[in-house]
Amino acid sequence: MDLSKGMPAKVEIKTTVSQGGSTESFVFNEMGKVVYMNGSYYIRYQETYDEIEIPVTFKLDATGAVTLIRRGETTTRMRFEQGERYKTSYQTPQGVITMETVTHELQISYREQPFSGELQLEYDLYLGQEKLGEHKLQLLFTV
Repeated sequence: MDLSKGMPAKVEIKTTVSQGGSTESFVFNEMGKVVYMNGSYYIRYQETYDEIEIPVTFKLDATGAVTLIRRGETTTRMRFEQGERYKTSYQTPQGVITMETVTHELQISYREQPFSGELQLEYDLYLGQEKLGEHKLQLLFTV
């Protein structure tokens, strides 16, 4: 299967955010596209939230690192790598906010027939020394 030009894919994202003693969960089921370029898989889709479509891209790097890019009213670019802490920018209409991610768990697996993949990600989000929340994300895609 040649994914260099991209193939349509079913994308399911489950996220759980715990902060300030409360927990919220979200599930998105969208049609998207999987592209293989320069040794990395790119999973792209439009996240629909309150009738607003937000372009989202996950880059699953051959090294095991993951980059998440969301472009909307706010633009986010986050990088995750097992056991690592990364600065991330959060572009808002009021300006750029710098935060940090600390990745506790990152697992990526693929299956051949039909081609599909799964990402399991757990990370904490910090603003300076203040922990904003604990995040769990599961991404499933099937071509």
